[in-house]
Amino acid sequence: MIPAHEAAFATLSRVGIVPVVVVDDPARSSDLADALVAGGLPIAEITFRTPGAEAALRTFADRPDMLAGAGTVLTADQVDLAAEAGARFIVSPGFSTAVVRRAQELGLPVLPGVASASDLQAAVAEGIERVKLFPANRLGGPDMIASLSEPFPEMGFLPSGGVGPGNAAAYLAQPSVFALGGSWMVRRDLVAAGDMAAVARLSAEAVALVASLRAGAGTGVSA
Repeated sequence: MIPAHEAAFATLSRVGIVPVVVVDDPARSSDLADALVAGGLPIAEITFRTPGAEAALRTFADRPDMLAGAGTVLTADQVDLAAEAGARFIVSPGFSTAVVRRAQELGLPVLPGVASASDLQAAVAEGIERVKLFPANRLGGPDMIASLSEPFPEMGFLPSGGVGPGNAAAYLAQPSVFALGGSWMVRRDLVAAGDMAAVARLSAEAVALVASLRAGAGTGVSA
């Protein structure tokens, strides 16, 4: 059997996009999950920023056709809450040894945030092979990833923060980028308005864009 962390990362790599979802009203969760799946994005990083996040995560996690994870996880206690709600992966905006170790103890795939070479050294020390670069654009974008990949050639990156259709090509041109993190297909205003048709359309466009860029580069699925 494929280890849980490898199975999750394989799905993230195959799809190539991780929608970063902020849910203000958990009642929208089921329809939102339907829209993402309809658009070909059976993945969601539910951010632990709102009171309804845990309930939303439970709704997403209960679906067999959805790989649901928890984002903006800042503490080991939140890792426990996310695990209890059914999260299948954990994402943090920065590097926290406590978060990483608790996720590993629970057998959950974890993508800690990094913003420097020092963060990456800490990640390597904890056995981490894939990280989230955040906020990617403000840190230098694809050029930053290229620079960090030189001393850390085995590390896989998921850039998030300022990533969108306009710069997806530049990010995916970096061999170490295994997927993109973004919220343009699940904009908070669209979700709040219940415009799930727009979410499904934008999701389908995002999936098609990544597939086209990867095909053009002749690389298939990145590491």
